[in-house]
Amino acid sequence: MKITIDIDCTPQEVRTFLGLPHIEPMQDALIARLQERLAKSLEAMDPDALMRLWLPGGVQGLAEIQERFWNQLMRGMAGAGGGAGKSKRAKD
Repeated sequence: MKITIDIDCTPQEVRTFLGLPHIEPMQDALIARLQERLAKSLEAMDPDALMRLWLPGGVQGLAEIQERFWNQLMRGMAGAGGGAGKSKRAKD
């Protein structure tokens, strides 16, 4: 024997029937604060402001970053070639 009962009600009616607290005002307040904070964050994400923050010297700063990158790359390549030769000699 199988019995099926369909109840048609809103989520608010179910919460009231089960005795759950009415949390919609709290949710509305939290959503409003979240929207406010998100709007402030988006204002700070202006591309020009981000570039000024990341590269205070403008193009000079970018050139300096590129030069440092290449220097590190060259040191790494020189160290990798020299390290293999030293370890080979140490084994002999």
